[in-house]
Parts: sequence; C-alpha cells; structure tokens
Amino acid sequence: MARLNVNPTRMELKKLKARLTTAVRGHKLLKDKSDEMVRRFSLIIKENKRLREEVEKELSETLRQFSVARSVTASYRAETAFSMPSVLVRAECGVSSVMGVEVPEIKLVNEKKSDRLPYAYSEMTSEADFSVEKATQLLPKMIALAQTEKAVRMLADEIERNKRRVNALEYVMIPQLEETIKYIKSKLDENERAAVIRLMKVKSKV
Repeated sequence: MARLNVNPTRMELKKLKARLTTAVRGHKLLKDKSDEMVRRFSLIIKENKRLREEVEKELSETLRQFSVARSVTASYRAETAFSMPSVLVRAECGVSSVMGVEVPEIKLVNEKKSDRLPYAYSEMTSEADFSVEKATQLLPKMIALAQTEKAVRMLADEIERNKRRVNALEYVMIPQLEETIKYIKSKLDENERAAVIRLMKVKSKV
C-alpha cells in the first residue's frame, strides 16, 4: 500500500494519528449505517413484493372485466363511459426519511366519491360496473406501490454509495494512514538513533 507523501515529523505524526482515529470511527459508523439500511431495505422489498402481487392480480381481473364489458357494448359507448371520472382524488406529495435518505411520500386527500357510476346503468353491463368500481379501489394500492418502488431504487443507490465509502476507508485510506504512521515512526527512531550516536562520538572525543 502506497504511503502518503508527508514530512516525517512529530507534528505530522500527531496529525496522522488523529486522522486515523477519525477514519476508524467513521468506518464503524458507516458500516453500522450500511447494515441498518440493508435491514430496512429488506423490509421495504418484502412490502413492495406483497403490493406488486396484489396490484397485478387485481389489475389483471379489472382489465379482464373491462375487456368483457367492451366486447358486449358499442365501442363509442364504452369509450365515453370509461373516460368519465368516477372519483375525484387529490394527492399530497412530500418526503419521509429512511436512514437519512429522503424518499417520496404520497397521501390521497379529499377523496370525493359519488354513490352513482358516471354513466347510465342502462347503457353499460354489470362487468363495466365491476371494473370501474375495482379500478377505483385499486388506485390507492397503485400509488402505494409506486411509492415503495421509488423508495427501493433510492435506497439501493444510497446503499451502493455507502458501500463504496466503507470500502474506500477500509481498503485505501486507513491502510495508507497506518503505513504512513509506521514510516514516520521508523524515520523518527532512525533520527533518534543517529542523534545518540553523534552525541556518543562527541563525548568520546572530549
């Protein structure tokens, strides 16, 4: 491991020892943070998997019902009916912190739902009623799924960055500091021995 290019003085040795202490402490904190982030990441991954399975299953059933409704209804009526909103939703977007990482947080507010469907019952079939109702119920889960998937990606990126920092400290910075401190100590010991030898020669001449 290449050492740092510094002057082998006691002042520099003191500075490097302080840097080494800070680096070791920082490495431990980052390692602990990385372990906790991986644990939280695993929990969010499980929640994301559960939500995705539920959404895909319900969405598949909803789309199947939409297809059935379109097949037994005139195209223009189906397109007109399905383009009408059955519920008014407003989303509040914010952020929440997961181990120092700001992830999106979306809340549905002021949900105004009518007791009636947005079309005349005589114009559409029961499959259409079911699919519209199911799509309305599915919206909160789809938003929650989008939220967790974004959090997963952001946490994965942060875990990767944190891992690089830990590796840089563990395999580059700390070994460099240790090697440099060892070098300075050997130089100082060598200078001290040389000074003692010179002093002994002077005394012998006197």
